[in-house]
Amino acid sequence: MMPLLSIKQFFRDMRHQKMRTLMTMFGILWGTVAIVLLMGFGTGLQQHNRKEMKGLGENISIVWGGGMTSKPWKGLPRGRRIWFTEEDIARMKASLNSIQRISPEFTRWNASVKNKRANKLTRISGVWPEFSEMRNIIPQMGGRFINALDMVEKRRVIVLGNERAEDLFGQDDPVGKTVFVNNIPFTVIGVMKEKSQNSSYGGRDSRMGWIPSSTFKTMWSYRYPNNMIVQSPTPYAMSQVKDDIFGYMANKYNFDPEDTEALFIWDTTEGLKFLTTFFVAFKFFLVGIGCLTLITGGIGVTNIMNVVLEERTKEIGIKMAVGAKKATIMGQFLFETILLTGLGGILGFIMAALVIGFFPRNFEDYIGVPTIDVTGAIFAVVVLGIVALVSGYFPARRAANLEPVKALKLF
Repeated sequence: MMPLLSIKQFFRDMRHQKMRTLMTMFGILWGTVAIVLLMGFGTGLQQHNRKEMKGLGENISIVWGGGMTSKPWKGLPRGRRIWFTEEDIARMKASLNSIQRISPEFTRWNASVKNKRANKLTRISGVWPEFSEMRNIIPQMGGRFINALDMVEKRRVIVLGNERAEDLFGQDDPVGKTVFVNNIPFTVIGVMKEKSQNSSYGGRDSRMGWIPSSTFKTMWSYRYPNNMIVQSPTPYAMSQVKDDIFGYMANKYNFDPEDTEALFIWDTTEGLKFLTTFFVAFKFFLVGIGCLTLITGGIGVTNIMNVVLEERTKEIGIKMAVGAKKATIMGQFLFETILLTGLGGILGFIMAALVIGFFPRNFEDYIGVPTIDVTGAIFAVVVLGIVALVSGYFPARRAANLEPVKALKLF
């Protein structure tokens, strides 16, 4: 019965203080909208950036040879060039347990790839089969990537990036058809699925082609790979992988394992770690703005409940005179405060959900897709609850501590 009376009292007070109540509810509504929207857009932007970064590959490092030693070592001078071979990579794969996957990458820049329709200068890479999983080169339905038999038999097969396939074949299915790489016929065995990619080390994958490394060396007689791709099981295991690679190379080619200039390594996991840390801080910043807005709304709730207290002082005195306990008076005021805050919060959630639901998807390539983050929603509810309790507590305590005689004398 008590909640029902409090609700009736609440709506009666709203009628008497329409403008003040609406402005107070708007403060709560806007604070809720701010928290939910800022968290939603922050989450969408984070997911978009993670997806773009993973377009290059997940938990990978790119290692280039040709570095120059910067320290003398065991009587050998500084300034020696360090290169690795495909055999070195095979031995590292067999002996280093920290490595999940590894592949050399031989690169031929501006190779001619043509058919009857078009002739395109294309970067051609000679790789191992595991290159596909490391670099997220996922074939479209009906095609495949290079396999072990292609490597052993040195087959003239090629996987094309989706843009390059469209350049050469238009809307036709390229799989099974022939292209000429520097006038040598190759069979197209797969086309890469379109993917998002915001970084690279030699151009976008969509405009490239991949052939078996064994075939590549037969065509161009490269001794040293341009680089190798190495993958760790987790981002945090990459430091061990790098240490193991430096250790292996230093042992074989006689340089200081601490000489970081002997090999060039781009550790993409460092960027992902930075991105994660940045967005955690960014979300806290955004939520802080929303919380400040809610606190402003909470001050408004406190003010309006103080006004309600002044208007209902006589009523409170009568209730206490006939036996109402302090807890009852305090509970009624707290309940009305929570009701006012909750109503503003619910309207805020609805408005935020509508904004996110109808947000134009043509901005997806720039800021991702905003989503109502569960963590953000729970956090907003918690903050709303705290604001409601704090806003209502002091007016409720004042009301509960009124003396019946003094309260009745005021009117």
